Amino acid sequence: MPILGSGLCRQNVSLLRRLRDVSLAAHKTLRARTGRRTFTVLGFESSADDTCAAVVTSSRQILSNVVVKQHDLHEGFGGIHPSVAIEAHQRNMPGAVRMALEQACISIHDIDGIAFTRGPGIGGCLSVGSNAAKSLAAALGKPLVGVHHMQAHALTPLLTAPTADLPQFPFLTLLISGGHTLLLLASSLTSFQILATTADASIGRAFDKTARALGLSWGTRGPGAALEELCRVTNDELQSLPDIQPFTVPMPGKLAFSFASLQSSVERYISLMEEPLSSSHKIALARAFQAAAARQLCAKLTLSLHKLELKNVVVKDVVVSGGVASNIFLRERLRAALDEYSSDERISLHFPPLELCTDNAAMIAWASMHRFLAGDYDNYTVDLRAKWSIEDIRI
Repeated sequence: MPILGSGLCRQNVSLLRRLRDVSLAAHKTLRARTGRRTFTVLGFESSADDTCAAVVTSSRQILSNVVVKQHDLHEGFGGIHPSVAIEAHQRNMPGAVRMALEQACISIHDIDGIAFTRGPGIGGCLSVGSNAAKSLAAALGKPLVGVHHMQAHALTPLLTAPTADLPQFPFLTLLISGGHTLLLLASSLTSFQILATTADASIGRAFDKTARALGLSWGTRGPGAALEELCRVTNDELQSLPDIQPFTVPMPGKLAFSFASLQSSVERYISLMEEPLSSSHKIALARAFQAAAARQLCAKLTLSLHKLELKNVVVKDVVVSGGVASNIFLRERLRAALDEYSSDERISLHFPPLELCTDNAAMIAWASMHRFLAGDYDNYTVDLRAKWSIEDIRI
């Protein structure tokens, strides 16, 4: 057994060296022929429960963007079940890639580079997109780039905003999703400083948990979207809504988020009810929760602007992205908060299109573009980083 083990070890080392040499050769060949047209990237994303593939060009064209959802598979678990998600990614990824190429009306040989989500995310889920991207890139001799998931969310408006309205560095970016709540100062494509993060649960997780506490069905867009839809229900045919005392914003004056406390406030309110919640009571609670979540985001955003202003850091743009950024009520509240904070000089507020707020591969392909164009590629042996601070992108 020891002899067999050492032999396998030597074979693995030899294979890794050959993969490195092949990738370097592919990079040199590509450098010699780029510049003749726009650069076209095939992107992979599988960090959580969405299986995604997309084709994007260096001229800011999204040729295709395929997203395969798994909500029906996870609703019974009350959240993402890792092994179920991994199996679904394995089933869905081949079809997603084929569909992305067909919708883009190109063949795999028209692809110049392949990008994938390197992290952060669920390790097993990340590996599905990573293995697919690495195998395809190695087989075709294409260059490869691994992308930071949250960086991709932050840079999406640079792909989707009108050319005359692109965010200018430095800008603030508020990343709000099921796995993250981050307030960042973006100084360049690869330089992000964390100004505030959550002390406990993310805002997306709090939305999901509250939706579950209210007994809402996930529907096709997930629990957070179901809660938002409930808040929009008109009460013309319902009883008058109960008066619920507004939930407080935690840690006032401090750059930090806490959404577990807000979620707990809702659950405590429900537990004290002597009767099952009526439809009117569910709507009132959902609205109280959503309003409190918005107040917290607005308070921390304006506080960060004030602190940066004291340091003579001028910010004229704010980018909000991630799955929760699709919430229309939050968008309206954030716009109002910025207008109130800076009534003399308008601060631009940027959101991706609704379909690009949640996880997608178009953002992954776009976030890799500057590295492809600079000839900065990863080896085919690059490791995943399930835990990866956005401040450490270049490490």
